[in-house]
Amino acid sequence: MPVVTLSQLESHLWEAANILRGPVDAADFKSYVFPLLFFKRLSDVHDEEHAAALKEFDGDEEAALFPENYRFQIPEGCHWNDVRKVAVNVGQALQTALRGIEQANPHTLYGIFGDAQWTNKDRLSDALLRDLIEHFSRLSLGNASAKADVLGQSYEYLIKKFADATNKKAGEFYTPRSVVRLMVNILDPREGESIYDPTCGTGGMLLEAIHHVEETRGDVRTLWGKLYGQEKNLTTSAIARMNLFLHGAADFQIVRGDTLRSPAFFSGDNLATFDCVIANPPFSLEKWGDEVWSSDPYGRNFAGMPPAKSGDFAWVQHMIKSMAPKTGRMAVVLPHGALFRMGKEGEIRKKLLGMDLLEAVIGLGPNLFYGTGLAACILVFRQKKAKDRRNRALIVDASKEFKTGRAQNELLPEHVERIHGWVRDYTDVEGIARLVTLDEIAANDHNLNIPRYVEPKVTSEVLTVEEAMKRLRESAEAAFAAEERLVGILKREGLLV
Repeated sequence: MPVVTLSQLESHLWEAANILRGPVDAADFKSYVFPLLFFKRLSDVHDEEHAAALKEFDGDEEAALFPENYRFQIPEGCHWNDVRKVAVNVGQALQTALRGIEQANPHTLYGIFGDAQWTNKDRLSDALLRDLIEHFSRLSLGNASAKADVLGQSYEYLIKKFADATNKKAGEFYTPRSVVRLMVNILDPREGESIYDPTCGTGGMLLEAIHHVEETRGDVRTLWGKLYGQEKNLTTSAIARMNLFLHGAADFQIVRGDTLRSPAFFSGDNLATFDCVIANPPFSLEKWGDEVWSSDPYGRNFAGMPPAKSGDFAWVQHMIKSMAPKTGRMAVVLPHGALFRMGKEGEIRKKLLGMDLLEAVIGLGPNLFYGTGLAACILVFRQKKAKDRRNRALIVDASKEFKTGRAQNELLPEHVERIHGWVRDYTDVEGIARLVTLDEIAANDHNLNIPRYVEPKVTSEVLTVEEAMKRLRESAEAAFAAEERLVGILKREGLLV
């Protein structure tokens, strides 16, 4: 069976989206393409597992059908090929198959196919769905022809393409991979550690943590059962689960829900805590749940009540509460305003700084994120700072580190490496980074605005008075000489008497 390359799979998936173009809004492509991709993958892997079971049991069909031979169960009539045979009411057949698979795998796949309206014939005619199904049928997506990493990478490609196509809405479900990589590099998750994203979107941060452990030669299997995410949007939370499965993740918990109002993970009566907490929450979220936080049963208002019209410090406090007592560290993306806005947020900053949990503030360049041209920053907190880092914070101005793009600026790998290096070295770098004492920050009313602490490097040459006078004389002499040459030329041409 021919192996499907990444570029083949990427172009195939994008063509699938183009089949939908017209009847379906670009912002909704993901609701249809992702479930079909996952359905085809499940069916093809199921076929491989069936063939392997038949071989193992010497052709005994009854023994080959034992549930333990399959990672996921596909009930009778719910296979891809069953839907492919249908010519009329294709949407109904598809919906029945998807729901059947969800119900047969209640602990792993419940609700994973989302809530797309497959039976809406005004949007999805039988002819369009048949075209879409035949398009996917042309590629085998089993393990033999499409490895988990290739399938996962192509899936991420599609997520990014949809983010590009629907820029304004994309920020809520996709953080640029390079920003995620920077945050994960800073947190440096290790094998066996727990990782939690309270606004997990399509699961990119959890996936990058898996990649990081793999790249640092850790055993990724030690992460199974230790990956946690919560996401409010139904379609997006389903995509996150599909994304992790397609990347080969064996055991994780992605829960749909509103993290600030109804957190999903507990240890007894308290919030569960994790080694690494990482998130890109919605910037300055209004209606974030202040009505329930005034008497939050989990004590997440320990540093103060955030303002009703901006949830930035609700996310920060939730994440701090979610850090493990000794090993916990976190990285969170925030708008720059969170660094200097006064009032309630100023009071919360004061309390947090007094707890000496803040390790670094990193200012990023403009227009790196989907849906906003604003520059953002990353705050790094650590539950137990190293002795030489106590009562200090590293302030980094990385606002010049990006490649300018037509619609979107980009952090390239070399930018990520440089910024990570400055944070890792934790020392002064002229015009870039400065170690600041908490006393100095307190003297600035707990304002963390980066230009207060990091002055741009002066690149202009500083001259002595003697050097300046010498250069002035040389310039004057050159000007007089040029004037004399011009006069001579004009006289020769008879233009000057």
